[in-house]
Amino acid sequence: MTNRPGSDDAVHPDSGTLNAAEGVRGRRVTIGDVAARAKVSKSSVSFVFNGRAGVGDAARERILQAAKELGWRPDARARALSRSRAQALGLVMRRDPELLSTDPFFPQFVAGVESGLSGVSYALVLQVVDSEQSEADAYQRFAREARVDGVFLTDLRTDDERPTRLADLQLPFVPVGPASSISGAVEPIGMEDAAGIRRAVRHLSALGHRRIAHVAGSERYVHSQARRQAWAEELAALGLAQGPVVDADFTGAGGARATHELLDLPEPPTAIVFANDLMAIAGMSVAIDRGLRVPQDLSVVGFDDIPLAPYAVPPLTTVRQDVFAWGRECARTLVAIVEGTEPEPVRLPAVEFIVRGSTAPVRRSDSVPVRDGS
Repeated sequence: MTNRPGSDDAVHPDSGTLNAAEGVRGRRVTIGDVAARAKVSKSSVSFVFNGRAGVGDAARERILQAAKELGWRPDARARALSRSRAQALGLVMRRDPELLSTDPFFPQFVAGVESGLSGVSYALVLQVVDSEQSEADAYQRFAREARVDGVFLTDLRTDDERPTRLADLQLPFVPVGPASSISGAVEPIGMEDAAGIRRAVRHLSALGHRRIAHVAGSERYVHSQARRQAWAEELAALGLAQGPVVDADFTGAGGARATHELLDLPEPPTAIVFANDLMAIAGMSVAIDRGLRVPQDLSVVGFDDIPLAPYAVPPLTTVRQDVFAWGRECARTLVAIVEGTEPEPVRLPAVEFIVRGSTAPVRRSDSVPVRDGS
């Protein structure tokens, strides 16, 4: 979108906050006052506060100093109107209410997004929906009513039609998920799920486990499939037979049901890699209730390293990913796209494998020669 005709200043000439004292001679401080003190044009002040190029470093410093001395900031509403933008970004989440209320991943991601938006005068508009149709309607409203300037596209799906739908709506978006998981103009921003799962399988193999099961997330999600594929490929690379796999839904209840199913097998696994920590912690509880000892009889690995993981009994071995930084980088990238500037390279920390008390060497009768270590 472009500025309205006749408006070369994205900040209105007379828009701004009142000085913390009484302004200039008791009146409201304006962009003109800032320009006069910095000895520049009003357009230069506008360029600086709207992140546009064309102002030298020395002039930029004078402008920022003058604005600070006068206690002036551009008015957010006037700025949004003049730029024909909502100054807001959207996040539509279609997930089971139980998962949204219990999984710490979502508040951590949203907190990261808010951190990335806090310094650039953008707000986050969050909408939780319960069906595919209500999700599509939410994107339609965002575009029709110009409520947001772009959206975060989370929970990427294997048959995802949302990128095409958003392109038709001319609504900029950033995909959030494993790299190269969908095709489009913008590469998805995500952590290396596969690397974490591979580390988990190698760790269990090094402890002598040969029956390593996997409790996956819903098969419709790209990150569920990425983790399941990494588990299977690493077992093959280590010369181990693929263990049993059960699809669940990322909830504690789903993890509990899947664990019961695995432990009811004629030859149950000696280790389970779960697709997230909630399911892993629920799985440990199931195993203990059934009279098994964790980790002596069953080793358990999670994914996410949620705040509860170190305090589970026993403390959970898991894959750590910096969800807060993830959200912040997504926000920074989407703002750049909306502003029409080139996004800076995404810098996310690598996933880490955190060994705690929920994994241990397999009992000798179940062991197998180790080909690789963690």
